[in-house]
Amino acid sequence: MEAYFNPIAMLVAAFSALVVGFIWYNPKVFGNAWIKSAGLSETELKGGNMVKIFGLALLFAFMLSSALPGIVIHQAGALSLVGGDPTKALPSYDVFISDYANAFRTFKHGALHGVLTGIFVVLPILGTNALFERKGAKYIFINSGYWIVTLAIMGGIICVWK
Repeated sequence: MEAYFNPIAMLVAAFSALVVGFIWYNPKVFGNAWIKSAGLSETELKGGNMVKIFGLALLFAFMLSSALPGIVIHQAGALSLVGGDPTKALPSYDVFISDYANAFRTFKHGALHGVLTGIFVVLPILGTNALFERKGAKYIFINSGYWIVTLAIMGGIICVWK
């Protein structure tokens, strides 16, 4: 189980969300467009408690990264089929895992599942919220784009790290 749920990989993936955010929301990238589409001002942004904001952002990113192994590592699905305890599995489980232990354990494959998670989970959630908040398409695409890229990187890290 430890091979699929690696807390160090999850922590690195969580930090990657902050790194991507520093780049994505930089004024030279999408920062200025995001500020305008969110209806915020520079003054409002500077008035926040940055320790609280970044601390909670890191916590939330870690929570998200802890959900990703079940999405990006197929072997975790096989583990769930035996109730999470391989010692209680049928002998066929050990044969299956020995044959497929490293199948699809690449950065590219994890990134693919991260992108799909971003498109089919995050985009609809953020899009729905934004519609009710009366935000425009630019707001939806900037924020969803960030999460699609971030989940791709997080998924790649978690999938490849054994």
